[in-house]
Amino acid sequence: MTLALTVAILTAGAVYLFTKREMLRIILGFVLLGHAGNLILFAAGGTDRRTEAFHPSADPSMMADPLPQAFVLTAIVIAFSITVFMLVLAVTGDKTDDTAQKVEELDVAAESASDGVRRTPRNTQPQERT
Repeated sequence: MTLALTVAILTAGAVYLFTKREMLRIILGFVLLGHAGNLILFAAGGTDRRTEAFHPSADPSMMADPLPQAFVLTAIVIAFSITVFMLVLAVTGDKTDDTAQKVEELDVAAESASDGVRRTPRNTQPQERT
C-alpha cells in the first residue's frame, strides 16, 4: 500500500509540474515520473515476499525475479541520459524565438487570471545601449 501511495504522489507531482510551461519544471516532472516508473518496475519483481535474487542455498521458488531489477537499472541510466539531454536543450535554447515569447505571454496572462493578480510579461528583447 505504501508503494502504491508513493507512486501516486510522484505521478501527481509530475503531472502538476507538466502543467507549468517552464522547461526546468517540465524536466523535474520528467524526473519524478521516471522515479514512479522505476518503483512500479521494482514492485513487479515481488521483492517484498521473496528472498534475495541470487542466494546459493535458497529455494528457487522463493528467489526474487532479477529481471525487474535489471529493468530498473536500465531505466535509471536511460532517464538520466534523457534528463541531461533535456537540460542541455533548455540551456542552449534560442531566446529570440518568436514562439517562445508568445507562449510566455500566454502563460503570464493565464497565471495572472488564475491568481487574480495582473502581471505583465517580461521584455525578452535585448536592451540597446546608447
